Amino acid sequence: MCGIVGAVSQRNIVPVLVQGLQRLEYRGYDSCGVAVHTTGGPQRARSTARVAELMEQVQRDGVQGYTGIAHTRWATHGAPAVHNAHPHFSHGAGADAAAKPARVALVHNGIIENYEELRAALQKRGYVFVSQTDTEVITHLIDSLYEGDLFEAVKAATRQMQGAYAIAVFHKDEPHRVVGARAGSPLILGVGKKDNGDGDANYLASDAMALAGVTDQIVYLEEGDVVDIQLGKHWIVGKDHKPAQRPVRTVQAHSGAAELGPYRHYMQKEIFEQPRAIADTLEGVEGIVPELFGDGAYKVFKEIDKVLILACGTSYYSGCAAKYWLESIAKIPTQVEVASEYRYRDSVPDPRTLVVTISQSGETADTLAALRHAQSLGMTQTLTICNVATSAMVRECKLSYVTRAGVEIGVASTKAFTTQLAALFLLTLVLAQMRGNLSEGEEAQHLKAMRHLPVALQAVLALEPQVMSWAEDFARMQNALFLGRGLHYPIALEGALKLKEISYIHAEAYPAGELKHGPLALVTSDMPVVTVAPHDALLEKLKSNMQEVRARGGVLYVLADADTRIESGEGLHVIRMPEHYGALSPLLHVVPLQLLAYHTALARGTDVDKPRNLAKSVTVE
Repeated sequence: MCGIVGAVSQRNIVPVLVQGLQRLEYRGYDSCGVAVHTTGGPQRARSTARVAELMEQVQRDGVQGYTGIAHTRWATHGAPAVHNAHPHFSHGAGADAAAKPARVALVHNGIIENYEELRAALQKRGYVFVSQTDTEVITHLIDSLYEGDLFEAVKAATRQMQGAYAIAVFHKDEPHRVVGARAGSPLILGVGKKDNGDGDANYLASDAMALAGVTDQIVYLEEGDVVDIQLGKHWIVGKDHKPAQRPVRTVQAHSGAAELGPYRHYMQKEIFEQPRAIADTLEGVEGIVPELFGDGAYKVFKEIDKVLILACGTSYYSGCAAKYWLESIAKIPTQVEVASEYRYRDSVPDPRTLVVTISQSGETADTLAALRHAQSLGMTQTLTICNVATSAMVRECKLSYVTRAGVEIGVASTKAFTTQLAALFLLTLVLAQMRGNLSEGEEAQHLKAMRHLPVALQAVLALEPQVMSWAEDFARMQNALFLGRGLHYPIALEGALKLKEISYIHAEAYPAGELKHGPLALVTSDMPVVTVAPHDALLEKLKSNMQEVRARGGVLYVLADADTRIESGEGLHVIRMPEHYGALSPLLHVVPLQLLAYHTALARGTDVDKPRNLAKSVTVE
């Protein structure tokens, strides 16, 4: 969600800025722009098209400079339109200000909660607003506070801003200087490498991926930091505005991971990468030991007697599946909360709770806020399941398990979900072992099954042609129901989410036993019902639920294990899974649902990797 790139250099920096935006396209955006410092004042180009079109505009208009900022915007305040796109300019106050060269150029991720109050005050001072954004408020605020030192003006502005923000800003009177600040939204500093032709360049970005190939020397700014970058030097102050030292880390953010290769879309590529992603996530797991989750894990796990899982979206559904494992295998009470709801309700804290956050990016604003809320209530035993080792989530939790899914570009999460499930199953086994609920034989059996997962997933991916035939039917529909029972109800939820995310078909998921309590009223021949039917203890109950659908003229699409004795017939379409996989069955059953969503979207002609209104990394509430 939104992307920032900024730089000071001794060469034209526009190609680096635009290339950085291209590497951030996966985050989701509906407009983009770039601004550079020139002797006549800031110059910019903005577009509501893709970054490739912005590059053409930049070349056509001759936009170039040694200092600049760039942005991809996901609309919050104001519609996706050029006048709302970043960078925003401030020409100063007064009725004639617009006729003068711009003084301040700024880009911003996040939401300023008190922007209406600040806007009203600035309007009284003569500032004219040309957009509906909260970002323009920051731009004018910094201009109003500027007294010859941009760094001081930004520090003063942060004292007045409430909400979440990451900003990068430059002033026409200070060439070769960009100032950044962050609170509640990620921002990094990239230290330039002299051997790449940039001389003494320095960079700002919202994601290390934006600087892949430019520098691998990264400083992760902390909450409340303000950073000043100039040629060959930078400095940082913390939230107390006192000088702060932040370590420089070598981060390999390979741009090659974002190459599409032979696939039509990133989502398709990432679905087929799941065997490798699972293998990488489990690499080095020789036995079930607490240290898989970090130093000190044994002590933490000994001090807890319940689990609280906090997550959003797809990650929330992985947590819902983990609840079944944790309670049935580890015998530990587990609660799963939607992160955006948890922090705003009265709950009963218990310091003997293990707080587990789940996030692909590790920067999800609602999940980070929920984590901090739990910590403020005295629940300090924290663990995160995350795909980014350098993320805020990893830094703020005592323990972590970093999944190794690799860069996930498609907005609809696939390989991140299955690797989260793998990590959560490992956590289940560790807690089961420590609580005396896992024998040596059971441990060996579970480890054998986990090591076989990549091969099992390859067999499931081979079902793609059968799923494609289902997709032809679904592409003509406007609604769908997904059913599952027990451990597979969260998989039905995830399947429905995938279909609605990228095909724009309205889809809902229910526990199959809830059919007769309302959803059955919706069943007609125009309402396909997808059923996840593993051969488990609830199979016979599930078959009864399926008969309820058929009796009402509904059409069933069933993912069945080979030995379930469910046969295709009139109004009943069956795809047989290669093998029953016991407790790990959710990792296999979700893959055909991902493929169904993908091929249905493909048939409907939607933008698979960048579905409308959605963003990859949700860094605002």
